[in-house]
Amino acid sequence: MNDNYNGNVQVKRDGVVQPWTNNEVGEYAKCMYDPAYFAKTYCKVINLDRGLVPFDLYPYQQKMFEHFKDNRFSIVLACRQSGKSISSVAYLLWYAIFYPEKTVAVLANKGATAREMLARVTLMLENLPFFLQPGTKALNKGSLEFSNNSRIVAAATSGSSIRGMSVNLLYLDEFAFVERAADFYTSTYPVVSSGKDTQIIITSTANGIGNMFHKIWEGAMQGVSEFKPFRVDWWDVPGRDEEWKEKTIANTSQLQFDQEFGNTFFGTGDTLISPQVLLSQKALPHKNSLEGGDCLIYDEVDPKHNYIMTVDVAKGRGQDYSTFNVIDISQRPFKQVAVYRCNTISPILFPNIIYKYATVYNEAYVIIEANDQGALVANGLYQDLEYENLHMESAIKADSIGVEMNRKIKRIGCSGIKDIIESGKLNIVDPQTIQEMSTFVAKGVSYEASEGNHDDLMMTLVMFGYFATGRNFEALTDINLKEMMFEQRMKEIENDLVPFGWIDNGDPQVNLAAAILEEEKSVWSINKDWRDPRNF
Repeated sequence: MNDNYNGNVQVKRDGVVQPWTNNEVGEYAKCMYDPAYFAKTYCKVINLDRGLVPFDLYPYQQKMFEHFKDNRFSIVLACRQSGKSISSVAYLLWYAIFYPEKTVAVLANKGATAREMLARVTLMLENLPFFLQPGTKALNKGSLEFSNNSRIVAAATSGSSIRGMSVNLLYLDEFAFVERAADFYTSTYPVVSSGKDTQIIITSTANGIGNMFHKIWEGAMQGVSEFKPFRVDWWDVPGRDEEWKEKTIANTSQLQFDQEFGNTFFGTGDTLISPQVLLSQKALPHKNSLEGGDCLIYDEVDPKHNYIMTVDVAKGRGQDYSTFNVIDISQRPFKQVAVYRCNTISPILFPNIIYKYATVYNEAYVIIEANDQGALVANGLYQDLEYENLHMESAIKADSIGVEMNRKIKRIGCSGIKDIIESGKLNIVDPQTIQEMSTFVAKGVSYEASEGNHDDLMMTLVMFGYFATGRNFEALTDINLKEMMFEQRMKEIENDLVPFGWIDNGDPQVNLAAAILEEEKSVWSINKDWRDPRNF
């Protein structure tokens, strides 16, 4: 009988008696006690340029193996393309070989991804010398079972993926991208962690604030959980220097670089603005800093341009921020040109700041959120300082200066600013505003800042979204922003459906495309202002 498994000459079958040399016995002992030695001496990986090559460990990978071995609960935050997954694969194989009667579960967002991880394990196994292989009882796309009764199984993260299993080592790959991760983790953690020697390894790049990976990482960093953190930054990877960083940012964006390579947590899948658009935002350095750094100027005033200033008012007690955004509406796309942000300015003094910069920006049209302290600021600006270019929500009510924010107006504003930004009609350049956009997340039937963050600048954008998609904006600017965005949307749909154009020639498929366009137009025009942003 052949020594190989099922015709695979590189895999030793179950039941083969292995004659060892003294040197092999010594090597086996070294590998047993040192997973890093096992990986760098005997494991092989696929290199894009050189094909199958020995696993040359970087210094941080050496430390990662030690971290896994020394800690029951490990969480790894690592930059993109740092080799965290392949290091984990080598450790899983080492664990299954040298710890008999253990079950290793490899779980990923999709079953196909988990099976790909198992395929990497198999590749490493195939390239091990026979004296290190324990003998293989079963090998397929979903599991690998050894003669020492240890096994490695691969599955998608779901409530039933490892139900009924006694898992000794749970590996969660790219856990920040797992859907319904909280539900899975809540049901799985108590089962896996109940054993005295069980291990959990979680690895991922950053993918927003508030998800389960982010919560576990923060708990590990604060020392309030059982998990021990391990971090791999872009500069840890050989060959990556400042020149590489600048080229990468130039080809992507600062925000994308910060999240994928800088291990920075931005936004979530529940952000109002889509993650793809958030990643494309490029912050610019300010040209001037005024008011002790509270007011940042990104573009000096153009005497021929018109500006809109949206204002959000806080109490000035060191908590929430009083803010304003100045937006140039004379250029296409519109552009954020100045911001103000301060959490100590008194509502009594804030009108003077608003007046100063509204006047500078060509008597900017000012829209103030008039709730609570906002009404005091609006009245102070209008009555005391006699600034007249203010938005009046009603021409009938005498006290209708500004916008009294409610659920309906916020819903319209969220819908409006989402469309404006995602359609490229407004350029946001202030880093703090981009940060708030990235943490403005779904809460119930509305949106607000995620825990520990602020949304004061974001609310000025929501007000702009409310105003810019209404009739008052068209009356002020002669710009029908709704119609512009609708035409753009229709063009996109038309291009997607009929890339070569269409005419009514009796072809039912062609006429179907036309009907879809007409239906889309009808739905959009009727429901645009009233749709719930949560339903996007």
